[in-house]
Amino acid sequence: MPEGFSLSLDSQADASVHPLVRKTAAWSWRLLIIMGALVAFLWLVMHLEVIVVPVLLATMVTAMLLPFVDYLDRRGLARGAAVALVILSSIVVVGGILTFVVSQFIQGAPALIDQVALSIANARNSLNTGLLSHFSNDQIKSATDTAIEALKNNQSKLTSGALSTAGTITEIVTGALLMLFTLIFLLQGGRNIFAFVTKVFPRTVRERVRDASSAGFHSLIGYVRATFLVAFVDAVGIGAGLAIMGIPLALPLASLVFLGAFIPLIGAVLTGGLAVIVALIAKGWVYALITFGLIIAVQQLEAHVLQPLVMGRAVSLHPLAVVLAITAGGVTAGIVGALLAVPIVAVLNSAARVLLADDPDAEEAALAAGDGPQIAGTADDLEAET
Repeated sequence: MPEGFSLSLDSQADASVHPLVRKTAAWSWRLLIIMGALVAFLWLVMHLEVIVVPVLLATMVTAMLLPFVDYLDRRGLARGAAVALVILSSIVVVGGILTFVVSQFIQGAPALIDQVALSIANARNSLNTGLLSHFSNDQIKSATDTAIEALKNNQSKLTSGALSTAGTITEIVTGALLMLFTLIFLLQGGRNIFAFVTKVFPRTVRERVRDASSAGFHSLIGYVRATFLVAFVDAVGIGAGLAIMGIPLALPLASLVFLGAFIPLIGAVLTGGLAVIVALIAKGWVYALITFGLIIAVQQLEAHVLQPLVMGRAVSLHPLAVVLAITAGGVTAGIVGALLAVPIVAVLNSAARVLLADDPDAEEAALAAGDGPQIAGTADDLEAET
């Protein structure tokens, strides 16, 4: 069959298909290829989770510590000494806080158990004349005595559980050597590493890629700073309220609120819910309601004051994007995924805005005007360092 005749038949076949169907088919196979690439990428990341997660966490910690290292470097301290000083100081501070919180939990757990036992005893007295009055006193007393005895018998297990938690923290620190190793090199020569990696791009687009990456890392710095400040305010506000009301384990609960606040929108609420449960068990429903009101008040302060003034300047993301990112990260990688999802989206958002902008310099300047110094450096600086 002549080649021209075959092409004519193909053209007639294409012409017989509605344009909407042709466009849909063209979009479909392209989207399928993109989705396949994304699935393959996620599969690779999940199988290399032991490497990817420490590197991502090290990058976040780098965003927090790099300004301090740069400050000491500008003051004349050797770069290596500045890195060592900042990392050792951070380890001492974090280790001291964790040790203090665990010890407070160990000391406070017995008192909480005693208060729970007292609440059970009071409930038994109320039940004797309340809804369960048709049960004999011996039956009610036997049931409540069993519950109290179970608490007493498991008190040592709770304390040893806290100690095993401390042991788990030690295991995590040991397993985080890769993160520490990565952190040291990122603080020491991250710009050189970045410049070397970006050399894989053609020279015609290399500068724009570096500008986009710089804007993304700048957003990460702003995000980490803002999140730290918001988490600190949440922990201080809720912890102070719990301490004033005499709620047991106020300091460990405040520490959990601080850690939970690093997961936007839901983290502080979930950890604050634990404080409400402890208040309900230890002090009754009145204090539980007061604790609930305290958490709502702190969340309102965060939503209407801290988020617009602090987080809004660092990261410009729609709340729906934040919720979807947290959900996708949690489904994909659990708590670690929920923790890393929002900063990853924030970095990609800022990088894409510069990468796709008609005037990258103007877009990068607009992003940099929000908060903090431009950490990643210019393209010329990166070329000079290498």
